[in-house]
Amino acid sequence: MSDSKPVVLLAEELSPATIEALGPDFEIRHADGSDRAQLLAAIADVDAILVRSATQVDAEAIAAAPKLKVIARAGVGLDNVDIKAATQAGVMVVNAPTSNVISAAELTVGHIVSLARRIPAANASLKGGAWKRSKYSGVELFEKTAGIIGLGRIGALVAARLQGFGMEIIAYDPYVTPARAQQLGVRLVELDELLATSDFVTIHMPKTPETLGMLGAAAFAKMKDSAYVINVARGGLVDEEALHAALVEGQIAGAGIDVFVKEPSTDLPFFGFENVVVTPHLGASTEEAQEKAGVSVAKSVRLALAGELVPDAVNVAGGVIASEVRPGIPLIEKLGRIFTALAQGSLTAVDIEVAGEIASLDVKALELAALKGVFMDVVSEQVSYVNAPVLAEQRGVTTRLVTTSESEEYRNVLTLKGAVSTGAQFSVSGTLTGPKQIEKLVGVNGYELEIPITDHLLVLRYTDRPGVIGSLGNVLGEEGVNIAGMQVSRNEEGGEALAVLAIDAALPSGVLERVRETIGAAFAREVNLA
Repeated sequence: MSDSKPVVLLAEELSPATIEALGPDFEIRHADGSDRAQLLAAIADVDAILVRSATQVDAEAIAAAPKLKVIARAGVGLDNVDIKAATQAGVMVVNAPTSNVISAAELTVGHIVSLARRIPAANASLKGGAWKRSKYSGVELFEKTAGIIGLGRIGALVAARLQGFGMEIIAYDPYVTPARAQQLGVRLVELDELLATSDFVTIHMPKTPETLGMLGAAAFAKMKDSAYVINVARGGLVDEEALHAALVEGQIAGAGIDVFVKEPSTDLPFFGFENVVVTPHLGASTEEAQEKAGVSVAKSVRLALAGELVPDAVNVAGGVIASEVRPGIPLIEKLGRIFTALAQGSLTAVDIEVAGEIASLDVKALELAALKGVFMDVVSEQVSYVNAPVLAEQRGVTTRLVTTSESEEYRNVLTLKGAVSTGAQFSVSGTLTGPKQIEKLVGVNGYELEIPITDHLLVLRYTDRPGVIGSLGNVLGEEGVNIAGMQVSRNEEGGEALAVLAIDAALPSGVLERVRETIGAAFAREVNLA
């Protein structure tokens, strides 16, 4: 092998098609990534590493690989890759975000059919020597109601497949427009209505602090006692203790679960119920999904090592991006997340504005990063720099990149402006300041301010009057929430004021509502970027 060829390490078994997709331009090496000592020795001089789920590419492994440029995970999840450490080391992380969508949708339908017709229990009974036709009588799917929580790519595929059974499909997804739902033949409803009327409830949401335990005791209490719950998305979206209690009390008819809080899980209390179907995280376990994942990341590795824009880059855009533009990528991605947290609704339009010196350069990467941030916390699939515009198109969101060389107060300012389906308008602006290029929020909904962007922010709008800040401090102090920084902006004395607080941790449950009531806030939002 020529010494000039980049070295690619396959740390787990990957298909011949994956190696073929890499092509002849690389030196291919093999190692057992699950053997820690072997991994650390093998990674020392490689340019790229391809893994599945058994190899832990953590900070130690990244530090042991000074030449490493890209980590490729042949699959969707990235729990075994330390993205933060990779980003700090300038290493690109790529995965195969769409490789398993069909497999996951089909497994969801498989669970639904298995529950409706009691197939696993009847199979076990018959193989055990019993012929009990009457005991395993089931229900038809025809004219039943399927409630889909999360109408992203997988949720939409599930909807299309269940329509073939003649089911009525309803969905809850605050970030999908009615027009998009209508296009899919799905009726959008509020979560409480979905829970109360669905015969089968399947969840396809991202795992965030807000969605963790989303289907818990309160949700089960609202469901029919003849309803079934299905989760093939993320472990923890269904509260496992509450699920067991609901099954014991007969609040629901059964459940189909493929993902768990702790994996592997082999002896959870609800495993013993005949009306529960469990599978060991098989969502992506098809030959086709594995093949798609390997080939997809092999192509991404080729692009990354060639210095081109990488469609499925998780942490950096890649490609030929001007050095003056590159620092704005993480900033505008965060602005996108802040924008979504403030808007909390079905987005219909968004403008990405770039003002200042960099406006004369190619800033397309900033538009991609902004859209990535906008959708990162609201869809179940992995958002990349290339699928973000597709997600916007699928949801009927019009986007526009606007550039201007004029920037009065800062060298460069990045702004997101947009509207939700209610007609409400939102905007956020940010900039980078000083030699250390500190990321700062400099505008929210027309109010000017300047505060560093931290992992936890609190945004409040209220009537300007004496005592508000004191009351706010008292409430947060009583709840054990420390204020790291605060900026108040107002357009006129006694008018509306906007406060942005940097806090050290996410607010405990119920505190945001208490803050809202205490100061009479007309608008209160928490932003969690951790």
